[in-house]
This record gives sequence, structure tokens and C-alpha cells, in this order.
Amino acid sequence: MNKLFQRREFLGGATSGFGSLALATMLREEATADSSIKVLHHPAKAKRVVQLFMGGAASHLDLWDHKPMLEKHHGEKSDFGEHVEAFQNGLGPWMKSPFRFSPCGESGKMLSDVVAPLRDCVDDMTFIHNLVGKTGVHSQATYLQATGFQRPGFPGMGSWVSYALGSINENLPTFVVLPDHRGFASNGPKNWGSAFLPASSQGTAIFPQRENPIEDLTPRADFATAAGDRAGLEMLSRLNRQFQQQRPGDSRLEARVRSYELAAKMQLSAPEALDISGEPAHTMKMYGLDRVGAKYPDTINPPEEAEYFGRKCLIARRLLERGVRFVQIWSGNDNSFPRRNWDSHEDIERDHGPLARGMAVGTAGLLKDLKQRGMLDDTLVLWTTEFGRMPSTQGSKGRDHNPYVFTNWLCGGGIRGGVTHGESDQWGYKPLDRENPTQVYDIHATILHLMGIDHKRLTVRHDGIDRRLTDVHGHVINKILA
Repeated sequence: MNKLFQRREFLGGATSGFGSLALATMLREEATADSSIKVLHHPAKAKRVVQLFMGGAASHLDLWDHKPMLEKHHGEKSDFGEHVEAFQNGLGPWMKSPFRFSPCGESGKMLSDVVAPLRDCVDDMTFIHNLVGKTGVHSQATYLQATGFQRPGFPGMGSWVSYALGSINENLPTFVVLPDHRGFASNGPKNWGSAFLPASSQGTAIFPQRENPIEDLTPRADFATAAGDRAGLEMLSRLNRQFQQQRPGDSRLEARVRSYELAAKMQLSAPEALDISGEPAHTMKMYGLDRVGAKYPDTINPPEEAEYFGRKCLIARRLLERGVRFVQIWSGNDNSFPRRNWDSHEDIERDHGPLARGMAVGTAGLLKDLKQRGMLDDTLVLWTTEFGRMPSTQGSKGRDHNPYVFTNWLCGGGIRGGVTHGESDQWGYKPLDRENPTQVYDIHATILHLMGIDHKRLTVRHDGIDRRLTDVHGHVINKILA
């Protein structure tokens, strides 16, 4: 044999010989028996996703997107140079952020003081400041970011990932949702529903701060016994088999059967995953959980927000390391008063301050913890919200809705750190380059790409249309890939 015929040439190449066999084997190992994609479309850089969703529309201008022009012209009459359609009456004077911005990390990225805990992580993060929405209505905009469509009836991103890749751990759900402890954001469970995908791909909601985190998982009545529970499940199994024989191909029953099987396994696995009592003190402090059991005032406050959000972030890490593929963490519920969400029409400082500080403590803890465990390399973290807020004032201290531009950031799982992709204009009103904004379809396409999935090939036929997460849009944002 020619000595120049090197081993890398013998094994290399994805089109023939042992090279293609090895590649196919590696790609197949990333998918599981219950996945719709049996062989990944290309090698994956991420195995897991965490989506942090700020319900109510967090202000890019007060957290991530520093605007010196607003500081220079604060209080002056706003002039956008064009007609502006406001959601309410938020076209008052220009308003600078009530929070100070400072350069952070080697990249020098400017971050607000209210997200100061994330300064240590900024060089691992990629910021996208030119994201545009389609509507300033909370429910529609939330649907768009969560499902890729601005109306109900479409699966959440986590459901698509669950459907495509299947489970890693058969004892835990593939897709877990950790809602705000005060209630659901706009649309509630429809944001993580499976729609026309198999019902088994929907998100499983867990409330880790409640006495009973998972509803109906374990019998709570005194008269319920383990033997009775087993007998009931056996009878239910017989009835299900009879029903299934009469109605072959009905995925709803199959999904229900699988959900009961999973629930039985979760009776053992979930309590262990949700039990943080064994976490060391330094880890608890990193997540803002060094005040557990403290009494908090009725008004919204940073320590309470840090405890609630930090607990969800720590639970997310514990779920991820046990094989959950997709975890969605929510901050903010639906339009309650006084504000317990990010919809700060009245007072940005009062509302965003505690929410942002609490979110930043938990998020920084999650990113640092994943990194020190070697999990950030293959865990993709996305921070998002339904739209941004206006650079002009509503009232004297609030900001109206701004669907024309807002911010997302990503971290880990094949993402370049310490960079910014796309900028907003000098006011933070619209993209600087209005012809080339980033859309949610691009975010979704990029996340699927990093998980080894071509977003154009992940389709399901529904109502005569080949539906996909990115509809008929979406481009992978190659410039932010490591």
C-alpha cells in the first residue's frame, strides 16, 4: 500500500468507506429510538437548550443596549423622523436609562448595573441587538418568539426539539417548563404545547417552589396506597390496550399511555432531581439561594426575585445533567398589578430593577455552574422576550411597547463569545440596518443547526402544508457560530 495513503485519508471523508460509516454512527448516536430524526443532518455542537423567557417585554435599552444619545438628549422632545404607531401613549420625551452602564469583560461590552452579576459571563455571550418582531400585542408576540407563529395552534420550540431528537433519559421528560411562580405569562401552556406534533412532545410544567411541584404525580390522599396505585395502573393499562386496538393510529392515546409510564418513572426520578438540599453552600449562594426561608416585603424586591429565579436556574442545571434536552424558564406573569412582570408602562426603575437583578443572579449562577462542570460547551442558552420598549417616555418614568427592535443573547453550545451581531439605531428604536434585521426565524434556525438539525428538513405535514418551526423563513446566523 502506498505510504502516502495516510490513516486520515483512509478514515476521512463523509462520502465513502469507514469515514462515512463512522460519521453516520456518531450522528445516529445523537438521536434516540423515540426521535423522528434517526440520523442527524450534520454533527451537533449542542445537546441541550435552556430558554430564558422574560414575560411582559423586557427593555433592551435598560439592560443590554447602551444608548449614549438618550443620555445626551434626555428630556428633550422625541423626534423619530417618521410617523410612529405607539401601542398606548409612549411618545413622550427621550428618556435615558435610570440605570448606569459600564464596560465589562475583555470585550468591553456595556452592561447595565441591574444585570451586574452577568458581567463575569459577558465574554461567553453573543448579543443580537437588531431583532425585530411583527406586533406589539403581548399574546401574539409571545407566540411568535415561543412557537415561530403569532397565532395559536403551533408547537413550541421545545416541542420541535423533543419531537426531533427524543429523550436522553427515559425517567424524565424531554421538555420541561419552569413557569413564573406567580402564574403564567401570556398564552399560558399554549406556549409550550405540542399542537399537531405528537402529544408526548409537549412541555411538562414544574413549579419547584410549590409544595407539590408536579400536579397529580403522586397520590396526596391518606387512603391512597402503593398497592392500590399499582392495581389502578394495571387496570388502566388493560383498558388502554383495548381502546388502542379499536382505534389504531390515534397518537393521543399512545401519548397518554406514554405520559402515564413516564409519570410512574418520575415518581422516583423527579423528587431526586428537584431536591436541592444536598447542594453545597457555595453553589446555593451562587444561585442567590443563601436566604431560603427569609420573609420578604409585599413590594417587589431583588432578593426575593433572585431566590425564585435562582431556584429555577439551579433546578434547570440538575435536570440538564440528568438528560432533559430542553428547559424553558419564565420570569414574569400576565399583567398583574402591582407589576410582577416586565411590562413597565408606569415605572422602569421600580419594575425592571428587582426583576433584572433577580434574573441576573440566577442566570449568572447557571452560566458559571454549567461552565465549571464542562456542560456549557454543549448546552445552548437563549435569553429572549416578546419585544422591547420605546426610547421615549410613557408618563414620566415608563416605556411603551417597541416591536420594531429588541435584544436576544445566546451563550454556550457552539456560540462565539464576546461579540455583538446586528445593532439598533442611535435611539434603540429600529435596526441600524433596516434592510437586514434579525428575525426569530433566524434565532430558531441557528439553534436547530447547533443541535445537528437543518431547519428546512424538520417538517410535519399538517392541513396539507409541510409545517416547520421557521415557517418559510429563517437563516442560520453563521457569524455568531464558534
